[in-house]
Amino acid sequence: MKKIFKALKFSSTFLLVMAVFIACDKDFNTIESDVLGKDNANFNTDNLNLQILAYNKKLDSLQINGLSSNLFGVFNDPAYGQTTASIITQITPNVFNPNFGDNPAIDSVVLKIPYFNKVSADSPDDNGNEVYTIKDSLYGGSPIKLTVYRNNYFLRDFNPNSEFNETQNYFSNASSTTNSALDGSSVINFENHKSDIIYELEQYVPSSKTIVLKTTEGDQDVFDRQTPALRVHLDKDYWKTIIFDKEDDPVLSNANNFKDYFRGLYFKAEAIDGKGNMTFFNLGTANITIYYSKDSSIDGNRDQDTYTLNITGNRLNTFINDYSITLSNGDKTLGDERLYLKGAEGSMAVIDLFNGMVDSDNNGSKDMPALDYFKKTYRQLDENGDYLPKINGNFPLKKLINEAQLVIYEDETASNGGNSDYHKYDRIYAYDIKNNIPTIDYSFDPTENPSDPFNSKIINLGQRITDDNGVSKYKIRLTEHLNNILLKDSTNTKLGLILSTNVNLTNSFKILESEDEVTQIPSTTLLTPRGTILYGNHQNVPENKKLRLEIFFTEPNL
Repeated sequence: MKKIFKALKFSSTFLLVMAVFIACDKDFNTIESDVLGKDNANFNTDNLNLQILAYNKKLDSLQINGLSSNLFGVFNDPAYGQTTASIITQITPNVFNPNFGDNPAIDSVVLKIPYFNKVSADSPDDNGNEVYTIKDSLYGGSPIKLTVYRNNYFLRDFNPNSEFNETQNYFSNASSTTNSALDGSSVINFENHKSDIIYELEQYVPSSKTIVLKTTEGDQDVFDRQTPALRVHLDKDYWKTIIFDKEDDPVLSNANNFKDYFRGLYFKAEAIDGKGNMTFFNLGTANITIYYSKDSSIDGNRDQDTYTLNITGNRLNTFINDYSITLSNGDKTLGDERLYLKGAEGSMAVIDLFNGMVDSDNNGSKDMPALDYFKKTYRQLDENGDYLPKINGNFPLKKLINEAQLVIYEDETASNGGNSDYHKYDRIYAYDIKNNIPTIDYSFDPTENPSDPFNSKIINLGQRITDDNGVSKYKIRLTEHLNNILLKDSTNTKLGLILSTNVNLTNSFKILESEDEVTQIPSTTLLTPRGTILYGNHQNVPENKKLRLEIFFTEPNL
């Protein structure tokens, strides 16, 4: 028999090194050896594959306000179809009760929305200047139509129907054909609340080019280099009427008055010939800056000044889905053949690790709950078949779990648009759907990388692996999750699987009036338009592609 030599007691450092090695390797390496000999070995090793239940959960009416960043544009997923994301946001002046001085005159008005970027591998350029890339946050490259409207719908801070002054949440309505949202009691169609066109661009594609601004100080030209952003000039006369002509008006005296007066902006995205692009808007640092001059205290001179409207306050994404496939809730009894993981308002999978009854004595009759069978297989039992009492708070075990992984295969028949690397950077995120928190293995994973989400949490949430035959799979580490069940009798909670492009984000957002076990969804799935299709564990799935729980254990010869 093949032996995998694992000591029963390791230092914590060595355990961590081994965990990293196992998680990062393509598969477990088996070392064949007869050094000890069968009669001299004091332990045996093997692996146990357990079939589990996995089914789809269609996601509707997801909380869309309070996101850390916002998607904007049009994305065509080759397997799912089209998603369009637009944004509604409030704006807030940086100064209230402004004094614009004597004879103020607006020189220019600039809207600036930074893109998420990083320094390119080609940086610096021949002149020693930084070069940036936005490819990690840009999906597609075809132009879209961008229109910025003044929004006349008031985004409330608090829910008037709540007894406890709860925050007003807004929820997606992606099955609609217009940009709309739900507030818990009604549908808000933002097309019915748009007014003035603030800005319009018929052919918009985000650019990674550095923004270079030139000013003159005396006889010298001064250049200000800024990171990539949407930076455009707005109509000066419009903002004179909206802001400067209201200098002594109460609408500029405080935030509440202003937000009721100017209720915000509506950034609308529209496809061109069915194509488009989608990117992240970093609205947390976005603003509208009014550059103006006024009379100086020195006769004949003019002073330069600015007035800024920050894009802060309530903001939300709207989604419109035009899918080529129909998403629906899955079979909670038999499981599903395919698992559909789609971002924005899409779909997720639910995993029940120990579902139903099993045949505990191989007599052809399912006579024991799967969870009880798992515990009795691994815990030490007395002569009556009952668990031995706890020692120092833990049940004694007869089999020690070294590694446990959920192994999930990608559906190779799903469309990738002709790009074999289309899913190369996909990550799958697992979470506890009862408590809406990450798994304990996620918390124990020390490989967090804030600046590079693709290479973050790679022990718990393994990266996509493709073998020489083109078969792709994912591994989700659940070692501590299972050990907690065995040792401490912790609850066997169901797990949710979502597609993520940033596994560092762990906060959860609500689902409006959810009627089943999934009540919240990790925000990270709202921040990706992408999707993938995986194999489930239904009986029709080929055995070598079925989703499975794989456990590697040590069984001491006592």
